Amino acid sequence: MRKADVGIALYILAAFVMFIISIPSWTLDILLAFNMAIAFTVMFTSMFVKEVLDLSFYPTILLFTTIFRIALNVSSTKLILTTGDPGNVVATFGQYVGGGNLIVGVIVFIILILIQFMVINKGSERVAEVTARFTLDAMPGKQMAIDADLNTGAITDAEAKKRRDKIQEEASFFGSMDGAVKYVKGDATAGLVITVVNMVGGIAMGVLYRGMDVSTAINQYTILTIGDGLVSQIPSLLISLSTGILVTKGSKEADFGSALIGQLTGIPKVLYLVGATLTILGLVTPLNPIIFVGMGMIFVVVGRMMEGTMETAKIEAETEQEEIAAEEIRQPENVNTLLQVDPIELEFGYGIIPLADVNQGGDLLDRVVMIRRQVALELGTVVPIIRLRDNIQLNPNQYIIKIKGIQVSEGEILFDHYMAMNPGFVEEEIAGIPTFEPSFHLPAIWITEGQRERAESLGYTVVDPPSIIATHLTEIIRQHIAELLTRQDVQNLVNNLKDNNPALVDELVPKLLGLGEIQKVLQNLLSEGISIRDLLTIFETLADYAASSRDTDILTEYVRQALKRAISNKYFPPNETTSVVTLDPQVEQQIMQSVKQTEQGAYLTLDPETTKAIVASMQAEVGKLENMGKNPIVITSPIVRMYFKRLTEEYYRDLIVVSYNEIDSNIELQSVGMITV
Repeated sequence: MRKADVGIALYILAAFVMFIISIPSWTLDILLAFNMAIAFTVMFTSMFVKEVLDLSFYPTILLFTTIFRIALNVSSTKLILTTGDPGNVVATFGQYVGGGNLIVGVIVFIILILIQFMVINKGSERVAEVTARFTLDAMPGKQMAIDADLNTGAITDAEAKKRRDKIQEEASFFGSMDGAVKYVKGDATAGLVITVVNMVGGIAMGVLYRGMDVSTAINQYTILTIGDGLVSQIPSLLISLSTGILVTKGSKEADFGSALIGQLTGIPKVLYLVGATLTILGLVTPLNPIIFVGMGMIFVVVGRMMEGTMETAKIEAETEQEEIAAEEIRQPENVNTLLQVDPIELEFGYGIIPLADVNQGGDLLDRVVMIRRQVALELGTVVPIIRLRDNIQLNPNQYIIKIKGIQVSEGEILFDHYMAMNPGFVEEEIAGIPTFEPSFHLPAIWITEGQRERAESLGYTVVDPPSIIATHLTEIIRQHIAELLTRQDVQNLVNNLKDNNPALVDELVPKLLGLGEIQKVLQNLLSEGISIRDLLTIFETLADYAASSRDTDILTEYVRQALKRAISNKYFPPNETTSVVTLDPQVEQQIMQSVKQTEQGAYLTLDPETTKAIVASMQAEVGKLENMGKNPIVITSPIVRMYFKRLTEEYYRDLIVVSYNEIDSNIELQSVGMITV
């Protein structure tokens, strides 16, 4: 056995021995001193322990100390009643603490009992009960938080297991404390009963067996009994205080003393107010001015010292932060961070930094947030975090946009200038620096602040540099939003839909379609600018047709037909005739005859001459719409739509291809041409 085990066993064994065998008074003195030392040890440990779980055996400690203290009560009672000499410790407490006066000793003893019963024990019992209840109620939420952190990769399996074990230990500890506090309360009650028995029994022994008169017996045995009660109740009071400290401990990181003093003196103006109040009381009232004015000055001085300390700490913290930042720069680069690729990056030269710096009045960051909200409302998907960073290798006014680490577009602005664009009907020209609008490559002019009002009055569209960058970034995101949609994004969309439609999601995923197949359908829709906000309709359609076909292209067409109201609203204004271009039935037949089906999907095998003729005819017919200022829209039959779109997207990216089944019946169309060969 280890020494600690032997020591604990002897401690408990000594208590049971004292219940049976009478011990001499000198041994009782040693054990009473030891009991008091144990009580002080428990109290100071409770004060300075950082976490309650560092004293996870505290309920057991309460049980052991209670048994030992009651055993000491029994031994001292035997000595008081049999010999009238319970030893130096009991006699000293009776004479010294009570001042040798019976009434004073009784009053002091009663005060200690009241403090322990009505203040410390009652409060500790209530706090322990409430803490145990709230700890148990919070367990499911804490478990879910751990699972969420584990699923997102914020913590490892080992860390998750450690946190779960800690939650279990906390629940077990506070549950045990709720019951263990009863030991302290029972111990105080037992001490009170033993004191009364000692007093009555001692007087009876003195009068009946020792021939004392009543007054002498009362004086001698009551003083000894009060001494015994005090020497027992003081350690009990310390243990009760320790229990209260432990169950009310709020800070888990800071030391007890520094945290307590820091919180009390952490606001210098409070100390100033206290000092001023005490000084005024000492000067304008009959209270002793030396005491109150002196103490008021002490509070003012302490407040000034604390204010100076806080200012010094603030400067040191700023210096330390700068040193940490410098140290981070000096440290060897972490290669793992270089492996991460940001989905979207906006890099700019140093001349554009004021537009992104909030301290200089820049609102580019706010505009980026609005872009993410706008795209979410428009297309129904969450745009990844957009990384903004300056790049000294760029020209001062240049910016570039990267998708997955690869540059896809760039632009250049003039700081303190505005871009003016002619919408097509302004005849009067305005002086400026010729340029091109980066989003749609339209001709434009850079003008100064002084020219802005005149340009707007002439009819020019005038935009500021932040709006230019934001518009350009928005268009790039729209163009690449399909490839930015990851499986994790799809899983998040599925989880959101499952909250209100669990039956639909359970039927579709993964029984009929996997996450990757749903991702492909959603990407097909986003690539042509179709919103996926109506995820319920999309999933309902997929659930209807996935049993007959798992071809994501075919499923996309079914979904588009289910979303025809949204598609019609997007491309065909109500109460207005829309000009479109149609596709020759013979061309449709040629396209369908060239479709080859494989296990990996369908592809076209049109010969180059036919493809060239179709593209040339398409460009000629679509040119008619553009000359009229209309959107380039081609109407095809449902079975041909996706193949025609695939055939032409490399030549004409902005071409809108819609099938007849994707148009509402109340839409009015006017054909201005036909694509043929």
